[in-house]
Amino acid sequence: MTHSARATRALQALTERDPALAALALWCQHRDTEGLAVPAETTGTVIRYGPGFTALPAHEQMGLAGHHILHVALQHSDRMAGMAARMGDGFAPDLWQIASDSIVNEAILQSGHALPRPALTLSRLLAALNEQGGLADWDCERLYRRMADTPEGAGRARRQAQEDGQKPDLRPGGGDSGGQGADKGGQGQAEWRAHLARAMAAGAAAGFGLGTLGRRMADLPAPRIPWEVILRRLLARATLHRPEPAPLRPSRAWLAGAGRALQTSAPLPPFQPRTRWQGAVPRIVLGLDCSASVSDDGLRLLLAEVQAIALRAQASLHLLTFDEGLHHDMALDPATARATLRGLDLPQGGGTDFRPVIARATELAPSALVILSDMDGPMGPRPRFPVIWAAPQPDPKPAPFGHVLSLAA
Repeated sequence: MTHSARATRALQALTERDPALAALALWCQHRDTEGLAVPAETTGTVIRYGPGFTALPAHEQMGLAGHHILHVALQHSDRMAGMAARMGDGFAPDLWQIASDSIVNEAILQSGHALPRPALTLSRLLAALNEQGGLADWDCERLYRRMADTPEGAGRARRQAQEDGQKPDLRPGGGDSGGQGADKGGQGQAEWRAHLARAMAAGAAAGFGLGTLGRRMADLPAPRIPWEVILRRLLARATLHRPEPAPLRPSRAWLAGAGRALQTSAPLPPFQPRTRWQGAVPRIVLGLDCSASVSDDGLRLLLAEVQAIALRAQASLHLLTFDEGLHHDMALDPATARATLRGLDLPQGGGTDFRPVIARATELAPSALVILSDMDGPMGPRPRFPVIWAAPQPDPKPAPFGHVLSLAA
């Protein structure tokens, strides 16, 4: 495949107008294609330019090329594919497109470039959502969840995008994307962090263009382990069958040593008990805080992960719903847990007290307790089993014990 002829002039102009974007453009694949409904689109590291791109003025061509270069550099296509894989049928690709376009457009305009008007920007989108902040405060994942968590937020975002003439120009990365992020995993992410660091340094040294934003973009890729992976590790460790001593039965090594001692009239070796694998079935207790502001997506993702661990470890599941006291105390079949949870009549509002749910969990002797909550309430003393706090907010406050996970990560 040959390099794009349609984008050549704009990419050449970037070498003088924006050293950071010009450097990043070298790591992208630029292709011409026919039949595009938009002037250009991005998949993985491939930017495709349609006939509509050449109809734009030169300054808008340069800004639009920068728009797609940033989509590639920030790995929006591969991150879109990753979010879709995590959320399944609950994923809204148009909201991801809105989030990524608004961030990229804001960065391009603040870098001194032009875009075809009207253009959806982060400042206009946040105003529609009644939110504060800017590029330093919002990344794509956080912005997506803010819109997707409520029908009102999604509706406002879609109306603003329609008003600003936003059109889909981003496709999820995959095996045919030519990308290096989703296909190469952590190695691809590390490469793009290095590319961005060098490009931004060159731009900052020049004193104009994208480099003037410095590190003030929250959406710059950073090492991040999805909370699902962390939860999986913690629960797998907690439900692992471990050997325990059987003090009334000697080990085979001791029997062999004792036999030799008797044959040679030597002293008996120190007693060594036999070990046996734990016979009890591991149990995971799921505590659901009815007063927490937890989105349906967060609850669905958390339950799916807990179900998967319970099935793999052949563990039993037990559900406790609570606010200031317990409301439901029931065993769950891992295979039907999601349907059972959907049918529960959960109270709304009220305060939160974690002491009753931890006390009841102690009676159940679990391998681990997973509490889905915003963590605002008295917690009592540390229990003897592992506790995993799953919080919906991006930056949950620390807990006096247990491991805190953010479902917004």
